[in-house]
Amino acid sequence: MVSRSDNSAAGVAREQLVSSLDEVLDVGAFKDYTVNGLQVEGRSRVRRVLSGVTACQALLDEAVAWEADAVLVHHGYFWKNEPVAVTGMKRRRFATLLQHDLNLLAYHLPLDAHISLGNNACLGRRLGLEAERCLDAEMGKGLLWMGRPEVALDDAALAERVAVALSRQPTVVAGCPGKISRIAWCTGGAQDMLPMAADAGADAFISGEISERTAHMAREMGITYLAAGHHATERDGVRALGEWLRTRFALEHRFVDIDNPA
Repeated sequence: MVSRSDNSAAGVAREQLVSSLDEVLDVGAFKDYTVNGLQVEGRSRVRRVLSGVTACQALLDEAVAWEADAVLVHHGYFWKNEPVAVTGMKRRRFATLLQHDLNLLAYHLPLDAHISLGNNACLGRRLGLEAERCLDAEMGKGLLWMGRPEVALDDAALAERVAVALSRQPTVVAGCPGKISRIAWCTGGAQDMLPMAADAGADAFISGEISERTAHMAREMGITYLAAGHHATERDGVRALGEWLRTRFALEHRFVDIDNPA
């Protein structure tokens, strides 16, 4: 257990913090591949929240060094079909959380979809895209967003905009034969949403990852595809959510970007 004293009069009750997150992200509306919300229980009151994209060991070590009470991430644990045994890497991660009485909170699809705090909303703003609609559900519930840049772009100009915004050069598959005026996007590993984007009339589709099949699909469907990095496209949502907690509960919040080339 941690040596740091637990001042019960400070911070916010863990249950209140989790309830507020679950409510603002409308967790119950999503069928996900993992557990959304409190994944590992720590101390009962929260004063310091450290956020990051993935609950890797490096992020947990930062939380311990900063004396955080809670770790808030987009990618937590307990994924569908993952091995259940708590051994090796998983044991070390759990040991860190439990020994230091850290709460782990994770929000996956609900954080992708949120209309203002979500990864898609943040990526759209960062790229200067005006979101018009979701292609797979209503805004705030869907994962595939569609919008427009202020002016039509060619492939090179769009790639440069993405590179500057995310500090990472995207992989580009040029498929659109003309100017790009309608752009679809979904952060993370959503490359297989490309046909839906093409059928909806998008000239380009931006996501995080690319598969071997993606290049052929983009060329044959006449849509430009940009793989901008799973990690790079999903940094902003959890940071925005942490800042929302900071202002709502007057907590300390710190975002830590653990470098990831994927």
